[in-house]
This record gives sequence, C-alpha cells and structure tokens, in this order.
Amino acid sequence: MLSEFVQNMLARGRSSFSFDDVASMKDASSIALKAALRRLQKKGDIAMPYRGFYVIVPPEYRAAGCLPPEQFIPDLMEHVGAIYYAGLLSAAEYHGAAHQRPQVFQVVVAKSRRPISCGKMRVDFIVRKNAAQIPTEKINTPAGELKISQPEATALDLVGYAGHCAGLDNVATVIAELAEKIDAGKLGKMAELSPIAWVQRLGYLIELVGAKDKADGIADYVALKRPVRTPLAPALKSIGVKMDSRWRVFVNTTVEPD
Repeated sequence: MLSEFVQNMLARGRSSFSFDDVASMKDASSIALKAALRRLQKKGDIAMPYRGFYVIVPPEYRAAGCLPPEQFIPDLMEHVGAIYYAGLLSAAEYHGAAHQRPQVFQVVVAKSRRPISCGKMRVDFIVRKNAAQIPTEKINTPAGELKISQPEATALDLVGYAGHCAGLDNVATVIAELAEKIDAGKLGKMAELSPIAWVQRLGYLIELVGAKDKADGIADYVALKRPVRTPLAPALKSIGVKMDSRWRVFVNTTVEPD
C-alpha cells in the first residue's frame, strides 16, 4: 500500500518524494498510483507543492496543510536541478534580524520560477542571475540542511529587492538589526558581486541606522568606482533633491526605520 511507502520514507528520515520514486517501487499503473496519491492528499497525509513532488505532512502541520517551506525547499530544488538560497527577509530571520516574521518564504534562484502555494504556505522566487556565486551558509532544519545567504549578501539583497521587503523603511529596520552580524571586509568583497547602485544605497542606509563602521569597506569601493549618482528610491523623482556625497545617492525619500 502507498501509505506503507510513506511510512517507510519517514522511518528513513525522508520528508519528501517524487512520483518517480513511487513508480519505481510499486507494481501498479500510473493511473492507479496517481489516484492513490490523491486520496492521501485528501486525507492530509501528503501535499504536492510542485507537480510530481510530494511532501509528507506530520500531524503538527496538518492544520497548515503542508510542511514549512524551509523543510522541503532543499529537496525540491534538488529535484528540479535549480540553484537556490533562502534570502531577503527569510534569511534575515535566520540571522536574528526578523523585525516581523515574513508572510512568504523568499528563495533566490538563478532562473525565473513560479511562486508556490501549498496549504497555508507560500514561497516566492526572486531571480538573481549570479545566485551561484553568492556566499551562503547552511543551517539545520528538522528535515535536513537549508542554504541561506550570508549576512552581507542578505543586506545587499534586501536593498536590491526592497519592493519584495515591504519598502525601504522596513529594509532599514532589518539592516539595523542585521548590522552586528555584518563583517565589513566580507561586505566589501560582496559588493563586487552586486550592482553598484545597491552598494551605494546600502552604504547610505547602514550609516543612517548608526553602523557607520560596517560601511567603511564599501565606502572605499564606491570612492574607487566613482559610479553615477543614483536615487535612494529608484521609482521616485530625484530632480532638485540633496545628494549624499559619500555614497553618491540622491536622497529622494525620507527613510524611517522602526
């Protein structure tokens, strides 16, 4: 029976499986297997966050209808052969800089992917073409290891994708909490992997939240590059507003961290 297969997977410490895994172990037709899988889904024993990929839902997550994303994203990304890391507000939370728990689990990938809805769980995929080069670290979850961006990369992603992070006010709030984890030397190296405008804006925000010493390395980088002046808020006009000369940033909005 398929339920026995699921229990065997759990006994082996596995929390997910693919349709191909089932098909290779069961002497049944594809139609019969899919029907059996649908029955288990209706019972809440399993969920399907991605076509052909299933997660086993233990009793404590039945109300949510799915495993938390951090417990299935590593297996799913391996299943589809995608480069990934948990980033932005999701990574900031793991670094102890969660101003408020993100409503959506944020995953950075090298190529565009559709968002995932699984029960009450939501996953957004944010594209960064050089995701494979971004420094990451591994953390343990109940289902294995999850890759997250290092604090320096997280800070730059927050600024670069501020629209995914509830705006600059929230980004500045999170950066203030993340600052103590940031290594100024590593941040300088990370700057080389990021658009220079992100670096300029991050430098301004780090100083704004009172962590100037963390920005000295990227200040030297910006001074060396002498980039074009960039607006703090790209979507707003920057004509006639003051410019921060150190960061070559038009301060075209007032940022108010909590």
